[in-house]
Amino acid sequence: MGSATLATSSWFCVLAVLAVLGDAFLPFLPSGTLVILAVLKTDRIAGAPLYLAAAVALSSFLGDVLLLALARRGAPFLRRRLAKRPQLAASVRRMGQSLEGRTSRTAAVVVIVARFVPGGRTVLDLAIGHSPAPSHRFLRWSAVAALIWAGYIVTLGWLNSHWFNTAWLSMLVSCAAATAISAAVARLVHRHRRLAAAAADAA
Repeated sequence: MGSATLATSSWFCVLAVLAVLGDAFLPFLPSGTLVILAVLKTDRIAGAPLYLAAAVALSSFLGDVLLLALARRGAPFLRRRLAKRPQLAASVRRMGQSLEGRTSRTAAVVVIVARFVPGGRTVLDLAIGHSPAPSHRFLRWSAVAALIWAGYIVTLGWLNSHWFNTAWLSMLVSCAAATAISAAVARLVHRHRRLAAAAADAA
């Protein structure tokens, strides 16, 4: 691999890692797509998927830590954002309420599942940040969730890069699969929420 190609691949990896860090604050960033693209750009470099997965996991965890710390301190831009977006504020309140009284195992499932729901990571970080409960348990499960998501998205790109001969087809199939999985998880979460609300009303 030439030096120019290696430099280009490195820039794709840096961009992907920064997007993963930033999508805790800006969930519309296409971080998963950029990670898959970075995988496809580095698939000929020995050990690249492992290094990329480790960097993505670390970046994802650091994004949680930063957003949580800012929420704990009541950062003005976060207050303004919640004030201007009542739907987001309502989601944060619901998430905080859903975490109250949860066992450690159930809370772990919530933290991990939130990684696969569009915008779920942001809502969860803000809910924990505005909660009076200590955050050390959340950070532990956040690290686990970051590892799981990083392994999943990198593996998805890596598998498709070996199943298909063309990069554009690998990219298309990987992004379509990631979108479908996220949508399926989101539907399951909404269904569970509706069933829980119906059970509470019936009681």
